[in-house]
Amino acid sequence: MPPLLEVDDLRVTLTTARGAAEALRGLSFSLGRGRTLGLIGESGCGKSLTALALMGLLPERARVAGTMRFDGLALHALAERDWCRLRGARIGMVFQEPMTALNPLHTVGRQIAEPLRLHRGLSAAAARAEALRLLQRVQLPQAAQRLRAYPHQLSGGQRQRVVIAIALACGPDLLIADEPTTALDVTVQREALDLIASLVADAGMALLLVSHDLGVMADRVEQLAVMYAGCIVESGPTAQVFAQPLHPYTRGLFAARPRIGLARGTRLATIPGRVPALHERPPGCAFADRCALAIDACRAAEPAETSPAPGRRVRCIRAGEPVAAASALAAAGVAAAGA
Repeated sequence: MPPLLEVDDLRVTLTTARGAAEALRGLSFSLGRGRTLGLIGESGCGKSLTALALMGLLPERARVAGTMRFDGLALHALAERDWCRLRGARIGMVFQEPMTALNPLHTVGRQIAEPLRLHRGLSAAAARAEALRLLQRVQLPQAAQRLRAYPHQLSGGQRQRVVIAIALACGPDLLIADEPTTALDVTVQREALDLIASLVADAGMALLLVSHDLGVMADRVEQLAVMYAGCIVESGPTAQVFAQPLHPYTRGLFAARPRIGLARGTRLATIPGRVPALHERPPGCAFADRCALAIDACRAAEPAETSPAPGRRVRCIRAGEPVAAASALAAAGVAAAGA
């Protein structure tokens, strides 16, 4: 069976005050029906922009190259009217910040009912009844009363449940969740993620989860893609990537995780430097200036993608040195943290 979603060599160029800048650089991945894929990386790596590209919500004047195919449909070639028919009906999205995703001028019930009336043609009464069922499905307390509430009258966790209900209203084939637990406390985070996982499993839909939280990815997705500076630098089955990360950037992320049992006062490892801005990207490997293993060849040209093992892909000319690389990068991170 062909994948539900296929992205091949996706490139997105944005217009900025300093001219055109390539924000996404050659992204390629696929996602099957009922499967889960995670995009992870630091802020500014292009994760949310990837999600917006898949929803047809890129900034004005953005230029797209490459292909995005959803169930055989060429998303990259869709007109806006076709996007409007697809968005919310077959592709749903849980946005990063529910307070800004919801309209403050309309009640929760009206906002959930809107896609039901638009895409499924339900009457006002039927849409309201279905909105109530959806709020009950996402386990929102006092669901009947919440239908008449405005977003500012709900807590952060309650608003997130409403956003999830809207995303799932029409039973989409693909759900994109962009940092769905941002600004939520730990208990509500787990509840929201458990809810998304159960609903995805029940409906058999595909899930693209965007996060910077390694713990969330380890528990929630089958496949993992690590992004850096607008590019996927490593991908593969989640368990394999965690067991043997190949790219120095991936190793740096894992080395920086807090771990239970560390002695009091122990400094966490860090990756020195920061993600390069759009107009500051070097001609070679974008991670070279932060990498303890970089050599002249890394800065001369962008590394090609290789497949060192079945299902694994990586962009690094030193990916064949996992043990030495992990030790060197961890040491460099600890040194930077203590500086």
